[in-house]
Amino acid sequence: MNMRAEDNQELLTVNGLTKFFKGLRAVNNVDIHLKKGEILGIIGPNGAGKTTIFNLLTGNILPTSGTIVFREKNITKKSPDAIAKMGIARTFQNIRLFQTLSVLENVQIGLQANVREPFPAMMVTAPSFLRKERDLEYKALELLAIFNLAQYADRLAVGLSYGDQRRLEIVRAIALHPVLLLLDEPVAGMNPYERMEVLELTRKIRDQFDLTIIVVEHNMPLVMSLCERIQVLNYGETIAEGSPDEIRNNPLVIEAYLGKVEANAQA
Repeated sequence: MNMRAEDNQELLTVNGLTKFFKGLRAVNNVDIHLKKGEILGIIGPNGAGKTTIFNLLTGNILPTSGTIVFREKNITKKSPDAIAKMGIARTFQNIRLFQTLSVLENVQIGLQANVREPFPAMMVTAPSFLRKERDLEYKALELLAIFNLAQYADRLAVGLSYGDQRRLEIVRAIALHPVLLLLDEPVAGMNPYERMEVLELTRKIRDQFDLTIIVVEHNMPLVMSLCERIQVLNYGETIAEGSPDEIRNNPLVIEAYLGKVEANAQA
């Protein structure tokens, strides 16, 4: 990765993030310090709090305590819409697409979130509005082409394979023009070839769209290959943080997580 001077700035600062659900500690006193341009992996056993952190970062749930600062602004109590407009987009562990709309329309919806056309112009189909609609279609097709999905533009999203639906969800997230992209298990259910393709595409879109990325994933080869830094959660708390090599050889991580992953892979 080529680091620039501005990449040294901290894009996301999370301090003491804590979330309790009726007495259950889902996330406890978690800190995240993310620099611009990084790809950070967050790993841990099921129930470690990984997806809860994504829900907190995107405003889907509010923390019990702690602060979230993004681009030097406190977003701790902001609404999901406000946070998305500030530049945070995500995918979901369970795919959430508009299944009865076309592949192209799914991406256009993301692009339209950044379009501000006066309502009267829309009602009379003003030339400026029609030009913007054509521009949106062109941009949507460009994004789909990056993920080798342009040939499915007119197909209903429900008709795509599972792997292609996951890739479409990433495309739609990128259509929101994010600064920070949160990927929640992006290769779940994919075959080895599809996983490798997503690995390469993630690197490509980070550079092409100047993104900073956080990945939650159980696929350890992908995490170790993709992420420059990894943070490990267990029972809602950070138990280790470091480079892939440091995490791979950390006794606490091996005991809490990696040893179980390896055992399950061999079973």
